[in-house]
This record gives sequence, structure tokens and C-alpha cells, in this order.
Amino acid sequence: MIKADKLFYTPCYLGKTENYVLPEEESQHAVKVLRMQAGEIIHLVNGQGGLFEAEIVNPHPKRCEVKIVNSEYEYGKRTFHLHIAIAPTKMNERIEWFLEKATEIGIDEVTPVICRYSERKELKLPRMEKITVAAMKQSVKAYLPKLNEPCSFEQLLKNATGSQKFIAHCYEDEKILLKEAYATGLDVLILIGPEGDFSKEEIEQALKAGYKPVSLGNSRLRTETAGIVACHTINLLND
Repeated sequence: MIKADKLFYTPCYLGKTENYVLPEEESQHAVKVLRMQAGEIIHLVNGQGGLFEAEIVNPHPKRCEVKIVNSEYEYGKRTFHLHIAIAPTKMNERIEWFLEKATEIGIDEVTPVICRYSERKELKLPRMEKITVAAMKQSVKAYLPKLNEPCSFEQLLKNATGSQKFIAHCYEDEKILLKEAYATGLDVLILIGPEGDFSKEEIEQALKAGYKPVSLGNSRLRTETAGIVACHTINLLND
């Protein structure tokens, strides 16, 4: 059984050597915090689908050496790619909450998108990446979601790809529920707007770019909640 507290993130390990030295931060956590000793079994994930069972050989607090005893590749690989482009929330902790929960549920890519009514345009990506790593380990996943640099709404429409592309907005226009619009098993990109929603012009631009308007239900949701509902809906449909 894989225990989340004994799961370590090793992005540089691709399974090509029998012995490996944990990064200093993970070494310190294993030896100083968990007080692990030689002979104990831990698991490693590299964020690229690799899950490795390892035995501690040398419990050094800065360079903990382990021996790989079992390897599994493409652990938990999904048959579809879920990309959510979401406007940064005014309060940092709300977008961080979205990242944490979306990673736990299952998401492949996140792009912060700056819209006309966005109240925040700068983000602390290193902190956000740490949150996704912690959530990946806590939920025992082997794939780390890709976190893209923030981009403008126009840049996103120009560059983003996906078999299915949706824009979720709150205007009283003709829309269908996401759960009815999405065809399971296919890659999907979903746009989630800021607290003030997308502008009418942005919605028109998205529709011209091939995005379909969808609803996430009857309730008016906060940005981060809408992102989680969209994430959960796609995962549930593909379960």
C-alpha cells in the first residue's frame, strides 16, 4: 500500500539507474522529519507517470540514497487530457485552493488567463507549483499537472488546442450543460472567467474560435468553484 506521507517527489529520476539520491528537501523530510532508517521502504513519483518503490540505503539528511526495487510507468495514466484555462481570482488563496483540489481530482493542464474584467494579473507561480506537487503526493498521483504562464485571453484563443473547447459563462444566452456537451474520452479545454465574468466581446471571440458555450448548473458560482465543478464533471463522465 502506498502511503502519502512516504511518497517523495523526484522529478529528475526517470528509472534508468538502480540507485538514486533524493533531492535535498525530500532527503531532509525523510530523515529529519520522518526519522526514516536504512531498510525502510518508500515510494517515489517523478510527475511524468513514473512510480517507484525504493529501499533506503543511506539515510543522509541532505543526500538520502535509495535503491529502486520496483518500477511502474504511466501509473494512473488517463485516456483524455483536461485543460482548464481560468482567470486568476482577486484573492490568491482561492486560485491556490482550486489548484490543490483540481490536482487531487485529476487535471492535466492549467492556464491562468487574463480577461477584460480580471482583478488580478500577477501570480506567484513557484508557490502554485509547490501546491500542485503537495496535492499530487497527497492524492498519490504520478502525473504533475502542467502549470502554464499567465496569458491574455487573445493569446489563449490563438494558441490553445483541444478536441473539444468550451466557454462557461453566466449570461442568459443559449447554452447546454457541460455534462451534455462533452463527449467522453476526448481531450477538452474549458474556459472559466473572472468574478465579473467574461465580457460580451470575449464570448463572441471564443465562439468565432470554435468554443461552445456551456452551463455548469443553475447556481452562480465563484471562479474557483466553477473550475472545480468543471474538473469534477469531466472526471466523473470519464470514470
